[in-house]
Amino acid sequence: MTAPDGSLPRYDELPAADHGGRSGWGLFGPDDSVGLLNQQTPASVLAAAKLVKRGMVFSLNAELGAIDPPLAPRRGTPRHALVHAPGPGLTGLDDVYDNFNPQQSSQWDSLAHAAYWPGTFYNGATDEDVLTGRRNTIEHWARRGIVARAVVLDLARALPASGREYRPELATAFSPDDLEAVRAAAGVEFSPGCVVLLHTGFLDWYLSLPHADRVKWAGKLRAPGVEHTEEMARYLWDSGMMAIASDTFAVEVWPPDPRPEAFPFGFLHRVLIAQFGMALGELWHLGDLAADCAEDGAYECLLTSAPLNGRGGIGSPPNALAIK
Repeated sequence: MTAPDGSLPRYDELPAADHGGRSGWGLFGPDDSVGLLNQQTPASVLAAAKLVKRGMVFSLNAELGAIDPPLAPRRGTPRHALVHAPGPGLTGLDDVYDNFNPQQSSQWDSLAHAAYWPGTFYNGATDEDVLTGRRNTIEHWARRGIVARAVVLDLARALPASGREYRPELATAFSPDDLEAVRAAAGVEFSPGCVVLLHTGFLDWYLSLPHADRVKWAGKLRAPGVEHTEEMARYLWDSGMMAIASDTFAVEVWPPDPRPEAFPFGFLHRVLIAQFGMALGELWHLGDLAADCAEDGAYECLLTSAPLNGRGGIGSPPNALAIK
C-alpha cells in the first residue's frame, strides 16, 4: 500500500515479482486499473497549472496517417473518406476513418497492452479481464483525463552537446546515467506524478525520409530508447513519474532482447506497464516543444491529454497539449 502521505515505496522496497523484477501490484488497491496515474490529484493539477507563464501551446500529436508504412506491420494506415451529398454546392460534410489503429501514430499504451507473463496483466488481471474491458483498458484513463507537470529531456540536443556521437537512426540504448545527465544539464527535477517526455529526434528523422527509404527501414526496424535493464526500471520507478512518453517507437530501445535469460527486462514493457502500471506514450511529436525549451531554458510545462473514451480499448491517440 502507499504511505499515508501518498508516497510510494522505493523500487528495492517493492515485493519480488514471480518471474523476475519487482511488483507495484496492490499499491492502489486489488482492483485498480489506473496504475501510477493514481498519483494525479487536484493538488498536483493545480501545481502543474502554475507552470503556464507565456501562454504558448504545443500540440504533441503527429498526423494520424503520418507513419506510412506502419512501423508495426499489423497496424495499418488509416483511410479517410468524406461523406456528403453530391455537389457542387455542398451544404454539409461528415467523414469516416477506416482501418484505424489507435497505436499506429502518436499513442498511449494502456495497461492492457502488454502482459508481464502470458495471461497475467497489471495488478493480476487475466485474459478475460482485458478482453471484456473489465480491467486495465483505455477508458479507465479516459474517464479521468490526464493533467500533469511534464519534464522534457532533450536527448537529441544534450548528448551531442556533451561530446557524444548520437544519431536518431541508430538503435542507441539510453542508460540511467544518460537520462540523469540530461536532466541535470536542463536544471529540472522530477516530481511525484510527473510525466517525462523524451525527445530523441527519431520521429522527425523518420518523417524526413523518402517513402521508399521508410519502407526499407520499417522492414528491419531499429530505434533509440531506454535500455533493457533492471537499473533502468529502478531509475524510472524511483523518479516518481507516472508516465513516460517519447518521439520514438517504443520508449525502450528497439529491437528488444528476446533471450530467456533477459526476461523480464529484455522487453521493458512487461515491467513498466504490467508490473508498475506506468503509462507509456510513443511516437509523440516533441520536436517543436523541445526547440522551445532549448530557446527559453524552461524544461517543464503543463501537459494535458484526453485519451479516447472507448470501452475495452487497448491504445489511444494522446490528444496531448503542452502549455508553457
